[in-house]
Order: sequence, then C-alpha cells, then structure tokens
Amino acid sequence: IESSEHAVNAYASLYEAAGLKKLGLSRAAFDYACKGYEELTEKKQVRRDDYLTICDFSQSARRKRMYVIDMQQQRVLINTYVAHGRNSGSEYATRFSNRAESHQSSLGFYVTRNTYYGEHGLSLRVTGMEPGFNDQAMQRAIVVHGASYIGAGNMGRSYGCPAVPQKESRRIIQTIQGGTCLFIYHPSNQYLTKSKILND
Repeated sequence: IESSEHAVNAYASLYEAAGLKKLGLSRAAFDYACKGYEELTEKKQVRRDDYLTICDFSQSARRKRMYVIDMQQQRVLINTYVAHGRNSGSEYATRFSNRAESHQSSLGFYVTRNTYYGEHGLSLRVTGMEPGFNDQAMQRAIVVHGASYIGAGNMGRSYGCPAVPQKESRRIIQTIQGGTCLFIYHPSNQYLTKSKILND
C-alpha cells in the first residue's frame, strides 16, 4: 500500500491536472472525497476504483456541481447539474436527513449498484455506507435518475435523490454503475465531525 503522504501528493496533482478548481469544486470537498474513496477501496467495498463521483452540495443548484472523475486518466469525464431534496433547501441545500419520507438529501459516501427501469426510466441503485447519515438509502429508494426538472435554467428538487439532467442520465449511469464511489458533500459540522469514514 502506498504511503498516505504519497497518496495525498497524487491527489493534489489530480486536483490540478483535472482543472477541478476552475470547474468550481472546492479543494475541501475534493480532499474529503479522496479520503473516503481511498478508505472504501482499501476495504474492498468499492469494486471499481476507476471513477469517483462527487456531488458538491455547498454550491448553488444553479451550478454544475456533479463531477465524475476518471481516476486513471486524471480528468473530469462529466461535469453537470444535480438536484438535492426539496426539503433540504431551495437554491442551496442546508438540511439533510437519513429518514424515510423526509424528502431531504443524505450526505456521505455511497457505492453504486445495479441499474433498473423505473418511473424515471434507467435508474441506478446506491448503497449508503455511513450509519446514521445515509444507510437508509436503499429503503428510501434513493437512486441516481434522470429528470426534466434539473439542468440549465431548471433548479428543480427531488424527493432526496441525486437526480441529473434527463439527456445526460444514461451516460452518467452507465459510466458509474457496478461498484464505484459516490460522495455527496456539504460542509456540515455534524457530518464532518461524526462520519466514521472521514475520522477513521
């Protein structure tokens, strides 16, 4: 296993190489994402380490705040809009919940699973890896799906799912399905201090 210092340097160069700052992703969000990605990969909970997806909910819903990063090629493959839950806030997400029927987004690390066809067409199941924060994702049917209410000019909100623009949804889902790491970030003190993955 590479020393953590080496990993930190590798991630710092990835942040530069992929031009993430210019695309609006904060360094803090990126660093936390890499820490969890590394941890889940080492524990073999991530089956595919070729992609890391970050949803940066510290940004406005009007911004392209979802980043699908190709970890091998060190580049951003997809940068697009993503919805937060309608009870999490309007333009900015400020409230989060793990409870069913809360219609709020849940923070933390997820691992993508299988696809299925539902009311929103092709959709992607995800498993929440953080007890107390997102481990009810399966029961709540939190999935990645396409929606007409999110995209340029639309700032719609979901029932808690990280919904993406309809016309990009198939490409996103087919890219990250089957065991990749997905991180939903917000600088919430409650999450940053209590997440076991980040404080291990």
